[in-house]
Amino acid sequence: MYRNNFRKQGTNGGKPVGKKDDFNKRNKSSRRVGDYVEGKVQGSGKGFAFLIPSDGGEDLFIAARDLFGAIHGDDVVAKVTGTRRGGGECEVLKVLKRNVTDVVGVFDGFGVGSIERGLGTVKVEFTGGVKAQKGDKVVAKIMDGSPVRCKITEVLGKEGDTLADIMGVIRSYKLREDFPAAVIKETAAIPDEVTDAEEKGRRDFRDDIVVTVDGATSKDFDDAISVVKKPNGYRLFVHIADVAEYVKENTPLDREAIERGTSVYFADRVLPMLPEKLSNGICSLNEGVDRLAMSCVMDFDGEGNIVSHEICEGVIRSKARMTYDWVESIFAGEDEAIRRADEKNVAIVPMLTAAKELAELLMKKRAARGSVEFDIEESEIVMGENGKVLDVRKRARLFSHKLIEEFMLAANETVAEHFATRKAPFVYRVHEVPPLEKVESLNDYLAAFGLSVPDKPAPEDYARLIESLDESVKGAVNRVALRSMSKAEYKPECLGHFGLAAEYYCHFTSPIRRYPDLAIHRIIKYFLRGGADAKKKFGAFVSEASVKSSEREKIAEEAERKVDDLLKAKFMQDKIGEKYTAVVSGVTEWGLFCELDNSVEGMIRVETLGNNFKYDEKRMLLGNGVRAFRMGDSVKIRVEAVNYDRVSFVLDEDESKR
Repeated sequence: MYRNNFRKQGTNGGKPVGKKDDFNKRNKSSRRVGDYVEGKVQGSGKGFAFLIPSDGGEDLFIAARDLFGAIHGDDVVAKVTGTRRGGGECEVLKVLKRNVTDVVGVFDGFGVGSIERGLGTVKVEFTGGVKAQKGDKVVAKIMDGSPVRCKITEVLGKEGDTLADIMGVIRSYKLREDFPAAVIKETAAIPDEVTDAEEKGRRDFRDDIVVTVDGATSKDFDDAISVVKKPNGYRLFVHIADVAEYVKENTPLDREAIERGTSVYFADRVLPMLPEKLSNGICSLNEGVDRLAMSCVMDFDGEGNIVSHEICEGVIRSKARMTYDWVESIFAGEDEAIRRADEKNVAIVPMLTAAKELAELLMKKRAARGSVEFDIEESEIVMGENGKVLDVRKRARLFSHKLIEEFMLAANETVAEHFATRKAPFVYRVHEVPPLEKVESLNDYLAAFGLSVPDKPAPEDYARLIESLDESVKGAVNRVALRSMSKAEYKPECLGHFGLAAEYYCHFTSPIRRYPDLAIHRIIKYFLRGGADAKKKFGAFVSEASVKSSEREKIAEEAERKVDDLLKAKFMQDKIGEKYTAVVSGVTEWGLFCELDNSVEGMIRVETLGNNFKYDEKRMLLGNGVRAFRMGDSVKIRVEAVNYDRVSFVLDEDESKR
């Protein structure tokens, strides 16, 4: 009935005709029965759902009978039918866009229980499709109509099998695995070695002491460094793989790269942006072979101020494929590490000594300008055969990591400033000022510690906050402060990088694995070769590359986090009942997130705490008047259960009695 009334009023592209005001601008306090609302369906996995309005108003409840074929993730038009609960109730009138077209989950003999928690179980249409057995992890295509049904298209393996679970995430996020035939054909035609013709017109850096420094298991090397100490300062060479020489504009390779946007890294595999022949071969700055590079040469004075720079096309030959641990051992003066370096070239250790001096200067200078250093540890997941998780641990952050990071930052800033001041079309890495509402929320939390930041903070305000913290609360405040910041993204406008306190910033240093870097390499080469009217040629391209790269980065990060959570949960499966000391890493109305020393995070549900615990949103705590839990608190927990990618904790008995 409502949908018929909706149609009678007239539509325009599936939307009611009329002012936008009538459609989307009523706030949560003024919505009335009969109002139209546009938004996204958020499923509960239990039949009912919620509408998340696109105007930012309060969520509305949708009963199962009022979904009319809409599912979790759909963009819809709905009509308000009641105002009794929360933001009200509504019914779906029209699905504007189906964002979830496939369901990945476990077949129970009748339906597929989705790993996408809001989707719930979708009944299977058995006519046609792939046959599956009960307990299989499957992929199924959602069919049109109401009630919603699906057809199985692929069996990934058995429920609980780690490799099948990882494949489930890959399918769920629609990540690309294999390369199309046209890409394989184009890649096959690319030479395996640098040709004489490609070297012509390039700066020759092959006699320089150039090295790569990466992780022990890395296979693609897209950056190399060299440092020369001079009487009045230092010269830093940052050489980046010249991927744009091989991935030409609007070719099958290029179109596939922009669709992928980034390489995706899981503990047991990589889904590369480029085929292996490029990423591990001709584009990789491998030891002892000639490679084409985009080179940024920077001169610094004795205080770390950059005084001049040059960006050019070069050719290099790496003297050594070094690891972070190896370089760290050299800095520690370990004889064996030094001997190994000398065997490669006796000039490597003196070069690294100069590099260490310059890195220390640059770190000090960046800290002085207000760059924010959260220094939150990353986790490392160690995999064995057949998907077994052998260990989960925090990855140590060495000085050698910071040295390479500092040199990449210097190159990124230098390149961004060079092209921003020339008003060239470009792709910038932008990190905007934290939004006011998040700053206010941060200050509400900081009030408990007698701390605050200004409503319109500068980077140095955050830096001073972090520096002032006692070690006992530093980790917790770091997390809250980090969450108050904007999300970095790619834009065609140079708007600066708040976290780095940098006026100019881009991503120049990883074109093997990030499309924005490849995009700006193409623009840089165009300028270096005397190209004219760059705005006409690249104006639309930088906008498209910025939007797509930001979208693909977000999807990749979500998928990587999902697999990490899944593998950490697998690691904890044989530890149910064991007791640990944990730190409260998050507080919500549903309970406490707690993190173990190895980075595994689990949740203590509020109902298990007992004694009427309530959530204080401003102070970010759960309390009952007798006891309160805040971020950063140390608690003793017991592992209660593991369910797919979720780990559940309860307070240890002794902790409960406090």
